[in-house]
Amino acid sequence: MSSNRRPKLRSVRRTAVAATSATLAGVLLAACGGGSDSGSGAASKGPVHIKVWAWYPQFKQVVAEFNKTHKDVQVDWVQAGVGQDEYTKLKTALKAGQGAPDVVMLEFQELPTIQLSKGLLDMGKYGANADKDKYVDWAWKQVSDGDHVYAIPVDGGPMAMMYRADLFKKYKLKVPTTWAEFKEEAAKLHKADPKAYMTDFGSDETAAGWRQGLMWQAGSRPYTYAASKLPDIGVKLNDAGAKKVYDYWGDLVKNKLVDTQSYATTDFYNGLSSGKYATYIAAGWGPGYLSSVAKKTAGKWRVAPLPQWTAGGNAQGDWGGSSFAVTTQTKHPKEATQVARELFGTSEAAWKIGIDQAYLFPLSNPILNGSYFRDKKYDFFGGQQINKVFVPAANGIGGFDWSPFQDFAYNTDTSEVGKALQGQTAWSSVNDNVQDQVTSYAAKQGFKVSK
Repeated sequence: MSSNRRPKLRSVRRTAVAATSATLAGVLLAACGGGSDSGSGAASKGPVHIKVWAWYPQFKQVVAEFNKTHKDVQVDWVQAGVGQDEYTKLKTALKAGQGAPDVVMLEFQELPTIQLSKGLLDMGKYGANADKDKYVDWAWKQVSDGDHVYAIPVDGGPMAMMYRADLFKKYKLKVPTTWAEFKEEAAKLHKADPKAYMTDFGSDETAAGWRQGLMWQAGSRPYTYAASKLPDIGVKLNDAGAKKVYDYWGDLVKNKLVDTQSYATTDFYNGLSSGKYATYIAAGWGPGYLSSVAKKTAGKWRVAPLPQWTAGGNAQGDWGGSSFAVTTQTKHPKEATQVARELFGTSEAAWKIGIDQAYLFPLSNPILNGSYFRDKKYDFFGGQQINKVFVPAANGIGGFDWSPFQDFAYNTDTSEVGKALQGQTAWSSVNDNVQDQVTSYAAKQGFKVSK
């Protein structure tokens, strides 16, 4: 569950770069050295209470289900903030050496930053490696480093294209299977109705993960990172896949074939419900978001696979995703690991809540590939079994590394995209400018950067 993914229902990503910059250089040296897990897991009378920070929708019911089915361990849930609000509190608590929860919800892209400060317990020491085959491969690789396990995957955001079937019929549009076809249909639509657009280009920081997901699909792999290999890190934010994406979308923007509203604006929400946008390129959580902000369009939408760069291809990208990690301040590492593994895990009861009421997209293989989720019909999408599109997408996603300075990279990318939109920078220069600024920043923080 990504905090920057639902502009209306989630807080907009706030800049935490200043705080991160001030601490990265110091913690990098410590992260390269030793360190031991805190907490002895000493026995206590009665059930062990584990404090959990999380902002999942309907999470209260998930916690109640866990507590009902577990006798020796009970969860005490705290809503400590959404996204960066929670992360700021967590970083403060970790730096102070007190105040952190036992278990914390973290988005995938935040894991390296928190892990760098030695704030995450290696759950591999407490049996978490037994869960490896229970999760899609790419997600497990994001939370582990060899036998070290720093988080348990929960939900993800495989991308697809939601489209207005009624508008496609009205304007005689073809559902595009390639990005070339997408551009052709965008031109046809805009010519027929200059006030309509094929979609909106997410240009603000709320959509930073959206842009990264499209680059992911295009083959971009901007980072080569492993906590065990610090301070070495590879950074290539201007690789061929990244440039392909901005060349393509920059051309659509320049030819006014897509809109450029911020994802965090009323105009964007209205565009989804008014027919201004014929498609919404989003992730597996998108159906829930769309049905909440465009209620009056119920029944008019359908879901199709993400257009491909090569006809017949099967390249996929992800936008969003979250996990449960255990902090090194826990006094009950064994029980906290159990909570992280089992709050959702393969629990059909918990996942029924997550799927039906919170629109979470499961990364647990038994749930993801089970008939309940795969065959579920959605009234908002005309009864379509939309997960028959999203599940293959999730299973087709390739590996991807994040960096310990992801906030800075996202903010820099957003700034450079903004300059291109204003005509201050050529679209062909955006990726190079981001690469220069991020590598310079990383080097100043003490990382040994290879390009």
